[in-house]
Amino acid sequence: MVCQEQCAVVVPCFNEARTIAPLVAEARQIAKEIIVVDDGSTDDTRGRAKQAGACVLRHSQNRGKGAALRTGLIHAHQRGFSWAITLDGDGQHRPGNIPLFLECADRTAAALVIGNRFHNARALPWLRRWVNRWISRQLSARAGRPLPDTQCGFRLIYLKTWAVLEHAANHFEVESEMLLSFLAAGHRVEFVPIEVIGRGPRRSRIQPLVDSWRWWKWWRHIPQIQPAPADSLKTP
Repeated sequence: MVCQEQCAVVVPCFNEARTIAPLVAEARQIAKEIIVVDDGSTDDTRGRAKQAGACVLRHSQNRGKGAALRTGLIHAHQRGFSWAITLDGDGQHRPGNIPLFLECADRTAAALVIGNRFHNARALPWLRRWVNRWISRQLSARAGRPLPDTQCGFRLIYLKTWAVLEHAANHFEVESEMLLSFLAAGHRVEFVPIEVIGRGPRRSRIQPLVDSWRWWKWWRHIPQIQPAPADSLKTP
C-alpha cells in the first residue's frame, strides 16, 4: 500500500519565485517532505521555497529540467522514501490531486502513475495541446499501447525501480524518456485524470524550436518496445 509517509514531493524549478511558496505550502498539507530543486534561478525562488518549509537543493547554473528532476529524485531515494511525486514549480499542478495518484498506484500496482490533462484538453494552450498530442501519438506507436498524456510532469514514481533505469535526458525530453524506460523494463504504467490549471500570466519554460529539436534527436535513437502481456508486468 502506498502511504503519504513513504512519498516525497519533488519540484524542479527555474525562476518561480512568484509561485513556489503557495505550491510548497499546499503540498506540505499532504506530504511531509517537499524537495525543491532550484535549477540556477536568478530570482528568489530558493529563499521563498525555504521560507515556505521546503528542503531546497540548488544547481549553481541552469542545467535543465531533466537534470533538476534527477537531483531531486536521487535525494528522495537516498533519504529512504519509496515514492516521489513530481510537480512543476510554475503552479500548473494542484498538490490537492496527489491522493488520486496514491489511490491509483494502490488499485493498479503501477510503478509509474502519470497525470492525464486531456479529459479537459481545451484548458491547455492550443500549441502545447497540439504538440503534446503529436508527441503522445509517436510514443504510443513506439510503445504499442495508447499513452494519453506523455508530457505531463505531474507523476508518481516508484523510486526503487527508477533508480535502476538509465537516465540521460537533461531537458524536457525527460518525461518521454522516463515513460519509455518504465515500459521497456516491463513495469506497469497508469494514467489518472487531473485538474487542468490555466497558465494565466506565467510564461512557459518550453522553447518550442530548441526543445522540439532536442526531443527529435532523442527520439531518433529509441527502439520499438515490445508490449508486455498484462499478467507479466512487474509491480512494486
